[in-house]
Formats: sequence, structure tokens, C-alpha cells
Amino acid sequence: MSSPSLSRESSPPLSRERLGLLLGFVGMIIFGGTLPATRIAVSAVDPIVLTALRTAIAGLAALALLIVLRRPLPPRKLWFQLVVAMLCSSIMFPFVMALAVTTVDAAHGGVVMGALPIATALVAVLITHERPRPLFWIASLAGAALVVTFALRQGGGALSAGDLLLFAAVTVSAIGYTFSGRLTAQMPGWEVISWVLVIALPISLPAAVLTMPADIIHIGAKPWLALLYVALFSQWIGFFAWNAGMAMGGIARVSQVQLLQPFVTFALAATFNGETITLQIVLFALAVVATVAISTQTRGRTTTPVVER
Repeated sequence: MSSPSLSRESSPPLSRERLGLLLGFVGMIIFGGTLPATRIAVSAVDPIVLTALRTAIAGLAALALLIVLRRPLPPRKLWFQLVVAMLCSSIMFPFVMALAVTTVDAAHGGVVMGALPIATALVAVLITHERPRPLFWIASLAGAALVVTFALRQGGGALSAGDLLLFAAVTVSAIGYTFSGRLTAQMPGWEVISWVLVIALPISLPAAVLTMPADIIHIGAKPWLALLYVALFSQWIGFFAWNAGMAMGGIARVSQVQLLQPFVTFALAATFNGETITLQIVLFALAVVATVAISTQTRGRTTTPVVER
């Protein structure tokens, strides 16, 4: 029988792991709401306007936090990676995704974007010259094939413009997330996303001013709330919870929570967007999630996973 002192000593790590899982779950829920919220926002504002406002709002909030905490500028050697992450994650990804959801449902996008972890792993493998196990490549190709098959079935045998845009969003996001993941070895995850957003301000702020619609005061409360959600939560705060969760609960364990994200998107799309979630959508999502789980376990080494926003 273990002594009371030993029990007391062993309980804090368990509590820390549970808190890490909880934070990871919160981050995953936040990211799962991105597609439904984006679809609501683009019903009232142009995708260009949405991207500019989303990135500018998040950038100003990040700048304020960095100033309050008196964080120094990142070293010069990291600026190239920060700029690449900024262009992909803060400019191209939200714009292409916003364009995509003007033509496809959020639930449809949830299945396609479910392959993002595989795409991110593939980009990381190419950049770092890893040599994963053969099963990794099999699972990755199977996941890609499933997503393409799903898109073809939903499009009546042809890929729609929305699907092509979603594929582009997956590609640029995977590149951005890979560079962001490499930067977390040099600074905390919350600081990486904050500097990425601040670096985007010279682009996002002028774009927000120039594209601001004249009838902005007539935009309804629901699109405004959706805009604020993708700006402050999807683009910024979600990474605080997700990165902190992985740091506390362990990357391998907390990253498995990510497999639930497509189903969170389905539930929110049905609730807030009035979308119908068919059995075909659920089955394809389950199959894609299975390939993601296999590829994650067989890559060959543990790396920081990143979720779609």
C-alpha cells in the first residue's frame, strides 16, 4: 500500500495531465467553430473584407499583449520563417477558406479540412527530410484519396470550385503550420502566433481600411459576432489553449483530441448554419480520421501537430 505522502506527490502530475487534456479540448472546440463562423460572416461581408478585418483585429490584440508583457522582437534569423507563416496562415489561408465557404457547406469543408494534419505532416517530412515508415505514406495517400473521392461524390463526379479552394487552403495552411511548428522550438507557441499576426499588420490594417464597406453599420449582429469569433478565437486565442494543453498534457496524448474536430464542426454547422449532416458525410469523416490517426502514429517521431482554424 502506498503511503499518503507518495499519493500526494503523484497526484499533481495527473492533475496537470488532465488540465492539459482539458485545454487541448477547449482549443479543439474553438478551431472546430471556424468554418461555421466563417460561413456566417461571409453572408454579410466579402471574403476580402473578412480576411482583412479578421487579421487586423487579431493583430491589434496581439500587439497590445506583446507590448503589455514587454516581449522583445524575435531574433533576425527567425524573421523569414515568421514571414512565411504569416503569408500562409494569416493572409492566404483565411482568404481562400472564406472564398470556399461561399460555395460549399461548413460540414463539407469539415471533411476536406480533416486531412490538414496529413498535409502538415507531409510538408514537415519534405522540409526535414525525415524517413517515415511505409505505413505513413500508405495512410497519407489513403486519406488524400478519401477526401478527393468525397469531393467528387458531393460534386456529382466533378470537383467544384469550392473544393479546389479548400484543397488550396489545406496546402497553404500546412506550409504555414509547419513553419510555425518549427518556430515553437525558439519561443512559446502563443508568442509565435502573436508575432505572426503583428507582422501581418502592415498588410491587414490598410486592407481593412480600404475595403471597409460603406454600409458596415447595417451588418447584423450575428455576422459581427462570427467575425469577432474567427478574429479573436480562431486566429489567436485558440492557439493559447491548444499549445498550453500540449505542453502540460504531452503532445502525443493531447493531439489525439484533434481527431474529434470534424465532428465538432458538424455539430456547430447543424446548430448555427442549419446544415443537414448526412450519413455519407459522417462515414467519410470517420474514414479520414482513421487515416490521420494511423499516419500520426507511424510517422517515425513525435512532432507538434497543428489543427485547422
